Amino acid sequence: MVENNSVQYNIYTPGKEQDLTRDEVIDFLFKHLDEYGDARTDISKCMDYALSQAEGKGGSVIVAREDGKVVGALILNNTGMSGFIPENILVYVAVHSSQRGKGVGKQLVQLAADNTTGSIALHVEPQNPARHLYEKMGFTNKYLEYRLLR
Repeated sequence: MVENNSVQYNIYTPGKEQDLTRDEVIDFLFKHLDEYGDARTDISKCMDYALSQAEGKGGSVIVAREDGKVVGALILNNTGMSGFIPENILVYVAVHSSQRGKGVGKQLVQLAADNTTGSIALHVEPQNPARHLYEKMGFTNKYLEYRLLR
């Protein structure tokens, strides 16, 4: 556990998730990702992947709490690859509106970077204000993304 002011940060990894309240974190992400979010079932699958001990899977879930309540959360998945794509992808990060601008998001991303090996990729919408935080932290935009949805 890491503490920064009155906010406490817990890092959960495969096999080390005993006091993680999954549904609370999934509900938090669903609500606070706002227009950038996904369905609860997708967030749950992402968390399951991050905490899986299966070969080629894994990652971490980082939760920020203040007075016992979730005020921020992040899910990072290992890609199981290296060299040709980053070893990790930051899939979800959200901060409660009352905590935005106080460094909670930055601390979540920094803890993810400090507690994993290899490069980290993330997707961010051009209009998302968090984009500026990622740029300040050293993330770069190398590619445009195209998807063929089916």
